[in-house]
Amino acid sequence: MALNGCRVTLLCGGVGGAKLALGLAHVLPPAQLRIIVNTGDDFWHYGLRVCPDIDTVLYTLAGIANPQTGWGLHGDTRRVLDTLRERYGVDTWFQLGDADIATQIFRSERLRAGFSLSETIAEQACHLGVAPAVLPMCDEPLPTMLDCVDEGELDFQTYFVRRRCEPRVRSLRYADAEYATITPNVREAIEEADILLIAPSNPWLSIAPILAIPDMRAALQARTIPRVAVSPIVDGRALKGPAAQLMAQLGLKVSAAGVAQYYGSLLNGFVYDQQDAAQMNSGNPNDCLRKITLDTLMVDTQTKIRLASELLAWIESWR
Repeated sequence: MALNGCRVTLLCGGVGGAKLALGLAHVLPPAQLRIIVNTGDDFWHYGLRVCPDIDTVLYTLAGIANPQTGWGLHGDTRRVLDTLRERYGVDTWFQLGDADIATQIFRSERLRAGFSLSETIAEQACHLGVAPAVLPMCDEPLPTMLDCVDEGELDFQTYFVRRRCEPRVRSLRYADAEYATITPNVREAIEEADILLIAPSNPWLSIAPILAIPDMRAALQARTIPRVAVSPIVDGRALKGPAAQLMAQLGLKVSAAGVAQYYGSLLNGFVYDQQDAAQMNSGNPNDCLRKITLDTLMVDTQTKIRLASELLAWIESWR
């Protein structure tokens, strides 16, 4: 690949985004990779500011993520939550390991001391030895809210963790988005990029909150460079999480083509799994897109590196 000096900016959420981020981190020098991460999942819990997607990306890049779940820390224990539940009767529905709680304490104390989320995450990344820039999508709270048919509006963690995605979703909103701003580091990551990528993260729960920031979509579309998404839907199923379920509940076609249609003019390139080659090549509303079929299943480090390498090689062939 002729990628010398090529700067790549990745938009992503948690586990799926972290997988591609790791592959890219193996292919690109740290200075050439910047990762804009969803914070719509963030919330205060146990008196701590929890940032699930950011921590998942940082832990993955640091090589300390739980390999079984993709989130949390490898080998972590649960003594704190066990004590809260058994001794004090606390409903510990949201799981944090003991070492993970240390991360939350560090971040919460820095935020209470007046540091921005961007400053705090940069410091956290430094402590973890993560070299690529990991950037919160904004410094202001911008929580994802889900309007459910039988239960009214739920915050993301109640829907996703406590209720295990069981409520039927009618619509979504990204609360207080009008007060959010593009940070200088995020704007720089967009304006200096040679390639913009959207990870195979949930389009509605991970990427849409980023796009809800005022002027974000316009800033991305203003770049006349490759703007490429990798589909999180393979053969009508989500690789992880409730993306396919949400698509059906929102009245959308559960397919890779449906994802491409949802992103619309934000993209000029689209990657889908080889299992979807027939439906993507059979005529669809996205014929103006450059498209390629690759094996998008990232089951280990080598397949993550392979997908990142093949993705960048394809983009370089037409960039």
